[in-house]
Amino acid sequence: MAAKTRKTAKKAKAPARKAKKPAKPIQLYYWPTPNGHKVSILLEELGLPYEMHPININKNEQFAPAFLKISPNNRIPAILDPNGPGGRPISVFESGAILQYLGRKTGKFYPKDERARVAVDEWLMWQMGGLGPMTGQANHFVLYAPQDVPYGKKRYTDEVRRLLGVMNTRLGKVKHLAGTYSIADIACFSWVKSASRHVPLDAFPNLAAWFERLGKRAAVQRGMAVGRDLRKP
Repeated sequence: MAAKTRKTAKKAKAPARKAKKPAKPIQLYYWPTPNGHKVSILLEELGLPYEMHPININKNEQFAPAFLKISPNNRIPAILDPNGPGGRPISVFESGAILQYLGRKTGKFYPKDERARVAVDEWLMWQMGGLGPMTGQANHFVLYAPQDVPYGKKRYTDEVRRLLGVMNTRLGKVKHLAGTYSIADIACFSWVKSASRHVPLDAFPNLAAWFERLGKRAAVQRGMAVGRDLRKP
């Protein structure tokens, strides 16, 4: 009896997959200030490709019409993301809004759980409404005011000291401001560094330990180094 032969169908070749185009880099409009460092640190933590465009605030470049289209409040930082929602470009100004946007975009350092996100938002807004502005005022009166104004110096350094105390108390209960490392910690790091010029961290052991831990992170070090040479005379 002749053996049955089985015809084998030829497998159709799968269509060749198109190589995925690499994501276009985020455009970062930046100057090496505490607010600028927030975004450079987060971009380094996320490993997102980006290109830095210096906006020299000492030469009033933040008032250039092209920059005002991206940042209508003429403040750095700002970003332009070519790969925004729906695959269309989007610009974002205000450092806190940028941190939240990048956190949502990547799902990192900004939790999706609402309870956890509220904790991050609380400390992020605390930095934006308190630590940053008050430290900025202390910097002005101590370092840049054309006249010596003892009242201004005391008022704002005292408020910075109070705010650092708030952080110290919080960090005596948790390792990071919102429990786990997040954009809230990233927002505060460079402002604590700035504040420490006027108020030593020795009196705040929990805060000092947090600052030391974050300062050892490779991405934080890279983010703080972005544009460092721009401020050299």
